[in-house]
Amino acid sequence: MFRQITDTVYASPQIDTTSIAEAKALGVVRIINNRPEGESDDQTPGATIEAAAREAGMDYVAIPVTHAGFSQGQVDAMQEALESADGPVLAYCRSGTRSTLLWALARAKAGDNPAAIASKAAGAGYDVSPVRELIDMLAAGK
Repeated sequence: MFRQITDTVYASPQIDTTSIAEAKALGVVRIINNRPEGESDDQTPGATIEAAAREAGMDYVAIPVTHAGFSQGQVDAMQEALESADGPVLAYCRSGTRSTLLWALARAKAGDNPAAIASKAAGAGYDVSPVRELIDMLAAGK
């Protein structure tokens, strides 16, 4: 279920409390929830995931992203959540796509090469083309 984007970043579709043990076994130290509450009737509430993560000794950060798109604040929060983690992170949303796109934007802002970002995402089965122009702009420091 978890797709490895880099050595320290995994993306995933919606997780539940049973996913926490699997994440812990991979060495994940932080769960990043990119799904807005109430997006779907069948999603596990963020507070439930947070409680399970904290009980397992993991950190939890919520950076909800709606289908309306990404804001600078979300990109900044994701960059901080990734860079301040003391180990691997697992980011999730409905399908893993928004988490991967937000990861890509955060890494571009940090100065990573856009082609390398796209390649890593593609290797995990995600396409960053919907935000590629923004990735290029962020990487160029514009």
